[in-house]
Amino acid sequence: MIRLTNIGKSFYVNNQLSNVLSGINLHINKGDYIAINGPSGCGKTTLLSIIGLLDYPSCGEYILNDTNVYYYSEKELSNIRNQKIGFVFQNYNLINTFTILNNLVLPQFYNKHFSKDRILSIMDELGLSDYLNYHPTQLSGGQLQRVAIARALINNPELILADEPTGNLDNNNTNIILDLFDKIHSMGKTIIIVTHDINVAGRADKILKLVDGKFESLIDDGDKNEQLLS
Repeated sequence: MIRLTNIGKSFYVNNQLSNVLSGINLHINKGDYIAINGPSGCGKTTLLSIIGLLDYPSCGEYILNDTNVYYYSEKELSNIRNQKIGFVFQNYNLINTFTILNNLVLPQFYNKHFSKDRILSIMDELGLSDYLNYHPTQLSGGQLQRVAIARALINNPELILADEPTGNLDNNNTNIILDLFDKIHSMGKTIIIVTHDINVAGRADKILKLVDGKFESLIDDGDKNEQLLS
């Protein structure tokens, strides 16, 4: 599904070139549930942004479904992000002036395919069907993250990318969200979650440790993870 080869990312900070990622190799198959674990500032979010086609690497090769992403036009990349990838963010990224229903309609609007039945079905599945006419400011953190997951699923994407999705939640809501990811994975979705919390990472099938922009060590099943990094 995805192959990253020798991916690097650099930024200029105070006129000094800073390497955020270096020599990243990663092989992701359809149906994988992968956690990328590491401390704050190690490059996890940058790597997830590159995988999600929100940012370009400075060097290296990114193959998506047998095609180098550099060959896609900006319009094609936008369509892939909207139709094939669902994003879940730590801070939810919901629009406070919109109702929950309108927040969920928005991805469908860009996909030019509106289905209120799908919205109602997903919200019912997540236990949020009574909140469609609420605004984000009226919901708790756990409810907001469930809405964010509903939004990520609304266009039935192949890949779910989650950036510290439990970072703002208490233990009870963390377990609720992780149970939802387990359920989503059981539906055949590919999930990549980045987290500094090894307990959260432990819910994934495979864990990779990122330190200072490099995969430093392997956790969990060594054979499986060696295949990921090959």
